[in-house]
Amino acid sequence: MDFSSIGITSVAAITAICYLIGQTVKVTGIDNKWIPVICGVCGLGLGVAAMFIMPEFPATDYITAAAVGTASGLAATGINQAVKQLSNNE
Repeated sequence: MDFSSIGITSVAAITAICYLIGQTVKVTGIDNKWIPVICGVCGLGLGVAAMFIMPEFPATDYITAAAVGTASGLAATGINQAVKQLSNNE
């Protein structure tokens, strides 16, 4: 099965970009509580942009593209927390 035909690579790309944005925000003076919001908003924008730029993107309308992008952006914070919790040595 070719995963690129269902657009999974574009969704993973949005998650990776949002993860990097979250890491960038983390080293700035912005309070860490805003990282999920920033990642979600960036994911929303990237999702809508990807609808136009990537022909294999799994959304064909603005609302679905925004939802896919937002979920991908928020997934980036979940990935960060999973890595953080799994590497936490008590």
